[in-house]
Formats: sequence, C-alpha cells, structure tokens
Amino acid sequence: MGDSAADRSPRSAAVLGHPVDHSLSPVLHGAAYRALGLDGWTYERIDCTEGQLPAVVDSSPDHRVGYSVTMPNKFAALGYATEVSDRARIVGSANTLVRRETGWFADCTDVDGVTGALAGFNGLPAEPTAVVLGVGGTARPVLAGLAAAGATRVVLASRRDNAGPAADCGRALGLEIHTVLLSDATLPDEVSRSDVLVNTVPEPGVGALTHLVTGANRLFDVLYDPWPTAAASAALSAGIPVVGGDVMLLNQAFGQVELFTGRPAPRQAMAAALADALGR
Repeated sequence: MGDSAADRSPRSAAVLGHPVDHSLSPVLHGAAYRALGLDGWTYERIDCTEGQLPAVVDSSPDHRVGYSVTMPNKFAALGYATEVSDRARIVGSANTLVRRETGWFADCTDVDGVTGALAGFNGLPAEPTAVVLGVGGTARPVLAGLAAAGATRVVLASRRDNAGPAADCGRALGLEIHTVLLSDATLPDEVSRSDVLVNTVPEPGVGALTHLVTGANRLFDVLYDPWPTAAASAALSAGIPVVGGDVMLLNQAFGQVELFTGRPAPRQAMAAALADALGR
C-alpha cells in the first residue's frame, strides 16, 4: 500500500467552517493518509461562512476530492450538493461533500459518529430508550444515530416550545417521539427510566441541568473540549458511565476518510492521533 503512482499523485481534502482553527479534522485525516501510505495527499482548514461555501466549492482545485463540513455550513452543504444521501436528506444537513463525476455528493457521517459513541457503552439494550437534551442542529443526527442503533422511543427536551423540526425528523426515522420542556416536572423520571441520556446543550447552558444528569443510567455528551464538560463531571462524580463527543468525532471521520479515499479507514492510527491531540 502506498507504492503506486496514484498513491503519490497530489490529492487534497479540506474542512470548511467558521471559525475553523479549532478543527481536529486535519489531525484525523492526516493520520489516516499517512497510515494508508497516501504520500501525495494533503488536508487543510478553510475558513468559510455559509454564504461563501458555494463559491469556495465552485473554485475547488482539480485535485480536491472532498470536504469535511462543520458549523455553520452543514445546511449550506446540503443545499449545494447535486446528490444527497437518504440520511442527510432526513437529518437536513451534511457534514461531508465528495466530488463525483456528476457533481458533489452530500452525506452526514455524523450519524456514524453517534452510533460509534453509543457502541462505547457496555450493556446498552438492543432497543435503547433515550432522552435528548436540546433540539438544535446536532439533535437530528443524534436521532438518526439512535434509530440506527435500534432505538424506538426518544424524549426530546427543549428550553422553549421549539422541538417541532427535530421531532419531525425523529418521526421520519420511525422513532416514537415525545417532547417536553426542560423545566417539566416529569423529565427527571423520564431520564431515570431511559437507557441513555444524550446532551447536545452547549456549555455553559448545561450547568443548570446537572440534576438531570445525576439521575441518568448512561451519559453521551456530544461535547468534548474542554473535558470533562459540566455534564460529564456530574455523571462521573455519580459513577455514571460517560462517552464523550471525541468518540463521535472519531467515528464520523472514519466514514469521511473512506468516502474520500475508497479505502477502509485506519481506525487505530486515527484514534491514536486524536488521543494525542487531546492529551488523553
């Protein structure tokens, strides 16, 4: 592997986001290309707003094979694509653009990130129940990942009565969705009865919700930096199993590498590079 002229020929990918300096995608993809022997491959960060995305992708050099897409550009990426995966269409956003002969293909490997994170729990039932805190853009791939992991019933908890789009997404995925406010008196009981609590609420907003976390059976926090988060700290102090967003980040990158290179992702090399970057 890595000895052919094709392996040494220039190829590139990049991450599009604003801001983008914090992105660890270059760490993950760079480690993958090295492990695969793709000596001519490079990966870069491109600071790009949602409005700038079409022009940036339009001007892609011939050697550009694809883009990782982070916020706030995931909705624009979906709208730009000429072909869209079913899961990206249902979720309503794309974190991956892949060049094809007919144009650009959009996918949402964030779903793989969620299923990979859920697989990190020991003893999770085959049809887990879940409570999801927050109904923003991240909640939708979380719902898709829960559905892919066999979930059937999910409670969506939001600060305001704005869970409709996320609830519609969940129902399109075949989930039984219930919506409550974060202030609802029934929510602690829902959390204690569910198999997993998923936090998508950014810091510091989750600080006021730690009373919910300490009643959970398992916590998946989509955040990972700084670590531990307020939610993770509360769970760990209570002896509750925790999986962090770094596991989601790693697992979503596997699919991107495979879409870009056409080869199985070198998972151990990528995991080691991420752990080193995070100092864990």
